[in-house]
Amino acid sequence: MPKSDSRPDLTQVLQASRAPRRRWPWAIALLAVALTSWLWLRPEAAPTTLRYDTTPVTRGDLTVTVIATGTVQPTTRVDISSELSGTLAAVMVDYNDEVSEGQILARLDSTNLQSRLTTAEAQLAAAAGRLIQAEASATEAAETWASTAALDQRGLAVRSTVIAAKAANDRAAASVAIAKADLQLAEASLEEAKTDLAKADIRSPISGIVLNRAAEKGMIVAATLNAPVLFTLAEDLSRMQLQVDIDEADIGRVAVGNAANFSVDAYPGRSFPAQITQLRYAPEETDGVVTYKAVLTVQNDDLLLRPGMTATATITVAREPGVLLVPMAALRYAPPISDGAGRSGGGLLGLIMPSGRGSSRGKADGSSIYVLRAGAPEKITITAGASDGKMIAVSAATLAEGDQVITGQSDR
Repeated sequence: MPKSDSRPDLTQVLQASRAPRRRWPWAIALLAVALTSWLWLRPEAAPTTLRYDTTPVTRGDLTVTVIATGTVQPTTRVDISSELSGTLAAVMVDYNDEVSEGQILARLDSTNLQSRLTTAEAQLAAAAGRLIQAEASATEAAETWASTAALDQRGLAVRSTVIAAKAANDRAAASVAIAKADLQLAEASLEEAKTDLAKADIRSPISGIVLNRAAEKGMIVAATLNAPVLFTLAEDLSRMQLQVDIDEADIGRVAVGNAANFSVDAYPGRSFPAQITQLRYAPEETDGVVTYKAVLTVQNDDLLLRPGMTATATITVAREPGVLLVPMAALRYAPPISDGAGRSGGGLLGLIMPSGRGSSRGKADGSSIYVLRAGAPEKITITAGASDGKMIAVSAATLAEGDQVITGQSDR
């Protein structure tokens, strides 16, 4: 009896390995049919509705302002130094003292200056004497020359005598001119000595108040290009100025004559009036930020404001009374624009995508707003006016007070 072969038939093995693989295409096809049937037969989803955020149109006064910060300063501020070098012999004023124009604030030691004045007076007297002497010699020389010239005309004078007389007369005239110049020089030296002696008294150039005093008795003062400031004076603190920095984005809206109100930390809750009197063209740059200096006049009759106080000013740049007002957000709103990619688009992708997902937000250009009427947005073309950053003045033929302008929307 032949021996049976225990190895499996190769054909049976191959058929066994292929059998499971033939079922996968049918399984995938059945899954696709089932999914398509479910999407086609499923209940229609509830349509998405929009909820509009609205704000009523109001009528009122619009005030446009610009905020700026700066410091309170005296209208006139003077730093006083000494024109001469020397030692301070006396200091006559102190902080907060009121001074008048020409009043002595301090005095330098004038011993050397007095000696220079005495020397100058003596030099002037000597120069005056030399002039008298020169004039006398000139008179004598002129007489001699006249006599010699007369004899020379009659042929009775020796030629050498004539020449000597003429030279003596010329030298005498020159001596007089030199003596006069020396006299003028002596007079100038005397005036200089008197002026320097007067400058030993350091006087106030204005009437005002002493803000700062660095001078002390015995202090040595060196009159150089960088002479130390001995006193700082302010003129009439009852009328001061506020210097503020206007941002370059706001400088075009600000003008001379604009009214303003400002506050300082020393008096919280209190407002002080001011008015712009100067807008400077020179730019000032700090950390890449460009600003321009504005100067405002301030009345300080009660002397509450002090130099150097930090102030925050609110400058009124425009007023529009009785205008229609809407929020700035209304100019940035535009309703959605549908692109048609809904359920009606056909195909499997159209079935899978929910209705309304293909819509996009429209673009607002600031020339129109949308008013909610009969539950739908209605576009209204407007003319925009001034804005304070939150509200804007608008005008339109079909816009009235109380209309509900749309500022936003949300799905519901």
